Amino acid sequence: MFTQRSESWQAAGAAVSSDAVALPLSLPSEGAGFSEQFAGVRAEVERFIAAGEPGSAQQLSPEAWRVQQQLRAGAADFSAVPRDRQGFVEEMLPHAQAAAARLGVTPDLVLAHAALESGWGRKPLTRSDGGNSHNLFGIKADARWGGPVATALTTEFIHGQKQNRVEPFRAYPDYRAAFDDYADLLASNPRYRAALGVGGDAKAFAEALARGGYATDPDYAGKLASLAGQFRKSWWR
Repeated sequence: MFTQRSESWQAAGAAVSSDAVALPLSLPSEGAGFSEQFAGVRAEVERFIAAGEPGSAQQLSPEAWRVQQQLRAGAADFSAVPRDRQGFVEEMLPHAQAAAARLGVTPDLVLAHAALESGWGRKPLTRSDGGNSHNLFGIKADARWGGPVATALTTEFIHGQKQNRVEPFRAYPDYRAAFDDYADLLASNPRYRAALGVGGDAKAFAEALARGGYATDPDYAGKLASLAGQFRKSWWR
């Protein structure tokens, strides 16, 4: 259920909607990787809450508090982002943070996915009246979708071959609704369970989406992981 727009930007998927969420697992020392740190913050906060003392953030370890604040604030420096993409990143960041928190991943992975699917917002799916569908993730409108629809010509990969098709996609009133639906899609569909709770592991996230059938392009996982790597290396601190 993968679609490819021009300039090799991809779109995909359809799913049921739910509030079920998976969160990350454990985290150790200061020398650990970001995904381990991300997971450890969650474990420490859970222990803290279980102790019955909510709100006393000072009782968290300095490292856990620092990572928690980085995740909450986005910890991003967009000065190196190309100017034509800065607006997209800055506008979508709050929505990406909210979706990422629900999925147990870092916001840069969600931003990278939106950028890949929408061509940095330059290849939007439009409604029949020319309005913005706000669909940044190429989520299709299947029989379970009861909302508005945007129809678009796409390129599907069928048995490894590209085929042009006209497909219906979900349309949203705003970007917040689009990111909410995206989080519902990944959190509620068992096919994408392995993508949940991976913290900042771009490779694990991308490969889990590809294995779950989010896209049929055989190079999809590599493209998503590569773009997410650019975020982490150049723009995300």
